[in-house]
Amino acid sequence: MSSGVLFDAPGPKARRRHAVLTVLGALVLLGLLWLVYRRLDDKGQLTSAMWKPFLEASTWQDYILPGLLGTLKAAGTAMIGAAVFGIVFAMARMSHVRPLRWVAGVIVELGRAVPVLLMMLFVYGWLSTRGDNDNNPFIATVVALVIYNGAVVAEVIRSGVDQLPNGQREAGLSVGLTQTQTLRSILLPQAITAMMPTLISQLVVVLKDTALGYNVLYGEMLYKAKNAAVSSANIVPMIFVVALIYIALNYTISKIAILVEKRLQNRGQAAGASEHGDGPGAGVTAGVAVTGAPGVNFGEQHTT
Repeated sequence: MSSGVLFDAPGPKARRRHAVLTVLGALVLLGLLWLVYRRLDDKGQLTSAMWKPFLEASTWQDYILPGLLGTLKAAGTAMIGAAVFGIVFAMARMSHVRPLRWVAGVIVELGRAVPVLLMMLFVYGWLSTRGDNDNNPFIATVVALVIYNGAVVAEVIRSGVDQLPNGQREAGLSVGLTQTQTLRSILLPQAITAMMPTLISQLVVVLKDTALGYNVLYGEMLYKAKNAAVSSANIVPMIFVVALIYIALNYTISKIAILVEKRLQNRGQAAGASEHGDGPGAGVTAGVAVTGAPGVNFGEQHTT
C-alpha cells in the first residue's frame, strides 16, 4: 500500500462489481420512485386540480405567506436569543468561579441532551397551566429553540477558545488584564470570528426546527400548510411546495456561510502575506492569519 493512501485502487473485478452494484441500486431506487408515483396517481394527488389552488391568491395570502412570516419571526427571535444565550453560557463555562462553571455546564449539557420537541411541549404545557394566551405557542417554540441552539452555540464558542494559541491568553495577562477581561476582550472575539461559518450553519438548524412548532399549534409554515391542505384536499402538493420553500431558505443560509468562510480565509491569507512582508503594512497584522480576528495583535511574544 502506498504511503498516505487509505485503500488500494480497485482492480478490474472490483470495478465491475462496483458498476453492477451501482446499476442495481439505481434500479431499486427507480422502482421505489415508480411505486410512490403510482400510489400518488391512484389517489389523484398528481392531477392538475390538486395544483390549481396555488394559482389562487387566497392560498398564498391566507396560508403560505402568513406561515412563512411566522416561521421567519420565530427563527429570527430564536437566532438572536440563541446567540445571547450561547455567549453568556460560554463565558460562564470558562469562568474561574467553580460554582458558576458547574451550573453553566449542567444547563448547557441538559440543553443539548433534551430533544427540542420534548422541551417545546414541556414549556407549552407549563404556560398552559398559567392561563390561556395567544402567544403561548410562539413563546414555547422560541424558548425551546433558544435553549437547545444556545447550548450548541456555547459549546462551539468554547471549542473555538480552546483552539486558540496559549500565547493569546498569556499576552492579555502580561499587560495587566484579568482572566475575565482577557476572555472577554481578546479570546472571545477571536473565537467567534474563527467559528463564524459554523455558527451561521447552525442557523439552518434553527430555521428547520421551527416546523416543530406545529405540535404546539404555532402558526408556522407547516401548520398553515396543513390548514390549507384540509380545505383543498391536496396534502401532497402542499407539502411539496412548502418543502421547496424550506430548501430555498436553507440553501440561502448555507451560501451565506460559505461566503463568510471564504472571506475569512482570504483575510487570513492577506494577513499572512503582510506578516511575511509581501505588501505595505507588513507585520502589523501578524497573528490574524491564525485567529482570524481583526485589530491589535495579541499573538505569542518572542523575546531576545
